[in-house]
Amino acid sequence: MKSGYIAVIGRANAGKSTLINVMVGEKVSIVSPKPQTTRDRILGVLTEDDYQIVFVDTPGIYKARNALTDMMMRTTETSAKSVDYILYVVDGHDGIADEDFELMKKYKALGLPMAVAYTKIDIMPKENIPLDMAKFADSGLDLDVFPVSARKGKNVNALKKFLAEKMPEGEKVFQQDIVSDKSERFMIAEIMREKILLKFDKEIPHGIAIVINTFEQNERGVYEVNLDIVCERAGHKAILIGKQGKAIKEVSSFARQDMEKFLGAKVFLTTFVKVKEEWRDRPALLKEYGYEDLRGD
Repeated sequence: MKSGYIAVIGRANAGKSTLINVMVGEKVSIVSPKPQTTRDRILGVLTEDDYQIVFVDTPGIYKARNALTDMMMRTTETSAKSVDYILYVVDGHDGIADEDFELMKKYKALGLPMAVAYTKIDIMPKENIPLDMAKFADSGLDLDVFPVSARKGKNVNALKKFLAEKMPEGEKVFQQDIVSDKSERFMIAEIMREKILLKFDKEIPHGIAIVINTFEQNERGVYEVNLDIVCERAGHKAILIGKQGKAIKEVSSFARQDMEKFLGAKVFLTTFVKVKEEWRDRPALLKEYGYEDLRGD
């Protein structure tokens, strides 16, 4: 049997989480059009009869502007050094940037085998694909490149088959029915954050954390979820709540629907908005809110 870990790496908003969700067949990472959607290292587990691939979804590579972003970048760097293979994800719709080639060379220098997923080919001009493939050829990087559309499923099976063949011989790391290393409690918080990312613009979504106070199932089978939405400024709190509480009611309703779909049961959701100024630069609060700092040796 083949079994191994693959770090999925790329610039912010390249489509890493969407691709992993499609390959695993379950939602293991939240997605949005905004950079920095993924903050933690999340494992997505794909298990077939003859192989198991553990995808390591890493935060998008982004210039550090605060302690949280710096921690996210360290998580990505550490993840890249502790796997069997690297899948570098390029946003084909935006085109390949010089930074992509620099990063690919950097990670290839680690000595690990690597391939490239060239994503979002369903929403880009088809004539751009051969032009970008020529750039790969001219870069001097000897890499297998897979143009894929995660949303349409185009070439995803071919990519999975290729990656499975590259895995070392070994036993399963996770049991057959496990698709992620993250708990239901973690995913509930991520669903709430995803809906805020999708509803609100600019800086507010990046400045929020979700803190689960209560997550339990009562005797009627209903999950009672009480959570805090932590933001950095009083002005952000006012926007999140909205006039007469309209905004928070709307985003909570959307989140509750996804929570019920994920849990397969009814959810009674209670949300509060709190202000903790500059929490992303306060290590004690980062730890309190559950952000993992994966430092290298």
